[in-house]
Amino acid sequence: MSERGGSVLDTVLWVIIAAYAAVTLIPDGFPRDISSPFILPAAVFLPFAFGLIHGGMRYGVAGILVFLVLCLGVSNFLENIGVITGFPFGPYHYTDVMGPKLFLVPLLIGPSYFGTGYVSWMLAVIILNADGRRDTLATIAVPVLATFIMVTWDLCLDPTASTIGGMWIWETGGGYFGVPLTNYLGWFLTVFIFVILFSLYRASRPNPTVPSLPRGYWYQPPVMFAVMALDYTAAYLGNDSAPVTDATGTVWQSGDIYETAAILGLFVMMMIAVASFAAVVLRRSRPPAMA
Repeated sequence: MSERGGSVLDTVLWVIIAAYAAVTLIPDGFPRDISSPFILPAAVFLPFAFGLIHGGMRYGVAGILVFLVLCLGVSNFLENIGVITGFPFGPYHYTDVMGPKLFLVPLLIGPSYFGTGYVSWMLAVIILNADGRRDTLATIAVPVLATFIMVTWDLCLDPTASTIGGMWIWETGGGYFGVPLTNYLGWFLTVFIFVILFSLYRASRPNPTVPSLPRGYWYQPPVMFAVMALDYTAAYLGNDSAPVTDATGTVWQSGDIYETAAILGLFVMMMIAVASFAAVVLRRSRPPAMA
């Protein structure tokens, strides 16, 4: 990659992060003033575009397309199986809120998996300092950590999107604001399958020359994840509390759901973003070895 080409893509990625912040934090912070049917697709496709460009710079077009195909294929297959059988997530179904579907799953779900899944992968690579490593330990450890990171995002997302937003319905409810534990076990399984497959693919490839990457490249995934985390605080500050009823008739307070998501966003997701950002800073400012 030429220095000029890398600089242009670096700028594009920062613009995508800024645009993502604008289409999530502002509407969620001021839901009564800003409303548009384009907000949800934009909030899905901006991280999707980020993953394609950022991943293409490090792994090449072929590499990031492998990640994309594995992510979309595994997630859509297991989501459709989940809607039909209840495995591995628990009994649920999608409503029409998210628009057109591929079989029984909205088209927006796959790109959503990809955008957050890619960022989670990169955060795991950064935290474990595993870029370029192909040994067995790194091949397994990165997918495990990436999976945990992505599930923290769904800890914040699912009750607000299902119990409040009605994007999908948990038919037998659950103790976490209407969401069952099986949902997170299913998420862990689904994400782990596609990231371990990508990790195995990477380990099987010849060791290529690492491309020259812009200075801001490794800072971008932590910043993107930090914006994702802050979105839940914006939603908490921008929404009033009201009773919401899940499919079993259990009544929850939306304010409690928003507040819990904000707490998890600030002290779990943000902790991961800060840790990965700090890891990049510390590696770049390593002091000389002491005598």
